[in-house]
Parts: sequence; C-alpha cells; structure tokens
Amino acid sequence: MDAVRGGIHTLALENKLLEILACPVSKAALLPLGQTVLDQLNAAIAAGSLQYVDGSTVLEPLEQALVTEDNHVVYRVVDGIPQLLPERGIGLTQLD
Repeated sequence: MDAVRGGIHTLALENKLLEILACPVSKAALLPLGQTVLDQLNAAIAAGSLQYVDGSTVLEPLEQALVTEDNHVVYRVVDGIPQLLPERGIGLTQLD
C-alpha cells in the first residue's frame, strides 16, 4: 500500500489509527502527506494565498498533515492529533 503522497512523510501515526481515519466529508481514507507537498502548502501559507474550505486564510504553517487518498483535501495534524473538522480542510487544487 502506498501510504505516502507527495514525497517522504514524517508523520508518526500508528498504522492502526490510519486504517480507521477517514475524511469527515467524503469518507475517503486518509494518508500521511509527503514532505514535498507539505513544503508547497507552507510556501502558499507564507504567501498568504492558502485558504481553508470555509474561505478563511490559513495563517499557521503545517508541521504534519493527512491527505485524502484521492489527493483532494488536507487536514492538519497538531501534536499528533488529526484535526478532522470539515471546515478546516485545505483543498489541494489551490496548488495548481
């Protein structure tokens, strides 16, 4: 199973936890976000051009994140805890 999207990941969540986590909206499986995409998102955050799905601007850089298996939405992980709030998803189409 390919558990990494966008390069080498640094997320240290238990595999069992990853097996049960899902996007709160689409119910798609979640996988650790790779460092390459994480760096791209953080560059967009630094530029002030990244928004949550609720339209508010993402202000804090991402240290870790999970991405839906279809690579559409990213969710922040804070202190090892996934923040799976529907309004706090970050759409990856913003990087196109």
